[in-house]
Amino acid sequence: MLTINLIREKKDFIIERLKVKNFDAEEIINKILDLDITRREIQSLSDSMQGEMNRISKEIGSMIKEGRTKDAETAKGKTYKLKDEIKSLSDKLIPVDNELRDEIIKLPNLPHESVAGGFGAENNIKVREGGSIPSVTDNFLPHWELIKKYDIIDFDLGIKLTGAGFPVYKGKGARLERALISFFLDVGIKAGYTEVMPPIIVNEDSGFGTGQLPDKDGQMYHVTQDNFYLIPTAEVPVTNIYRDVILSADDLPVKNISYTPCFRREAGSWGAHVRGLNRLHQFDKVEIVQIAHPDHSYGSLEEMVSHVESLVVKLALPYRIMRLCGGDMSFTSSLTYDFEVWSAAQKQWLEVSSVSNFESFQANRLKCRFKDKGGKQTRLAHTLNGSALALPRIVAAILENNQTDKGIVIPKVLVPYTGFEIID
Repeated sequence: MLTINLIREKKDFIIERLKVKNFDAEEIINKILDLDITRREIQSLSDSMQGEMNRISKEIGSMIKEGRTKDAETAKGKTYKLKDEIKSLSDKLIPVDNELRDEIIKLPNLPHESVAGGFGAENNIKVREGGSIPSVTDNFLPHWELIKKYDIIDFDLGIKLTGAGFPVYKGKGARLERALISFFLDVGIKAGYTEVMPPIIVNEDSGFGTGQLPDKDGQMYHVTQDNFYLIPTAEVPVTNIYRDVILSADDLPVKNISYTPCFRREAGSWGAHVRGLNRLHQFDKVEIVQIAHPDHSYGSLEEMVSHVESLVVKLALPYRIMRLCGGDMSFTSSLTYDFEVWSAAQKQWLEVSSVSNFESFQANRLKCRFKDKGGKQTRLAHTLNGSALALPRIVAAILENNQTDKGIVIPKVLVPYTGFEIID
């Protein structure tokens, strides 16, 4: 959430920067500024009346001591009238404050100055790539056929139990899934992240704090009776650990890693690009989250990008890193890098991670603050997160890229976790 001070001071700058995200902010910002003027006028009048009431109240004590009972009673009458007027102003201020907040939360985060305009993959910038794309023979199968051939993931059973997009992992498929989770967590812990196991259901305040609500309300599973939400990513509960928290600058950066199941109602359109594991309603993911000092958050972002890159390198998957254009970035992000791995049988790049810096946008919603050493004033922290990694498409790429006539070869780094070298 952008701060009202920033909106007041840099109206034209905000309007121009949000055009990079294909967002026309002028009408909303004008309304915000009009509401802000109204709010400040009401608040100023209320403060003036409160000051007058405090002054008269002090005089009443002197009047009573001096025996000026009649004057004291008259003065008390004035304070009663002022109190009623202040209450009336307070009643007027509440809906103005609420409307102001409702308008501000419609504004997305400002993109970083390095973010290019445009929309769509053709406007994203390739930062670097690595790994070798495997040679493909005519008998290469897409992963949705491989999982049936080796009976390791059952989509039909998932439909029976729940519905489409909820697969059942079986045998070596389940062990591969568990191996990847453990591997990602272990690498993260060695890199200095603290493991957290949060709830996978959150309240509305948590969804608002990280920006999923109200922006992505339709994409989240809603437990209506309790007004709880199933998490779309561990970003939501883990970042919200620091809601309404004041940290010390010495504590920064805070680095957490978490494995959770994730849930998304809107799993995409029909077609080959969403078949099999490409897009699910429930999926496993390991998430890294940092709370960083504003002066160092872009250093933290590069560190997180390097961490995710190390994972795909260890898995020997061909990959590329893309810096997203404004139109492809999320509502909350200032700068995002996407990781894509090559899917040999599908002959396409599959997104497996987004690593983002949200600067103070989430922190302002969360009231996540810190104090510099010896300082008295609090400042908003910067929040960052990234998938390290999302499992479904990683599994799809592993299955497709490593298929042989004898079976699917497990990446060497995972063998100590799986206990087997091949799925056959």
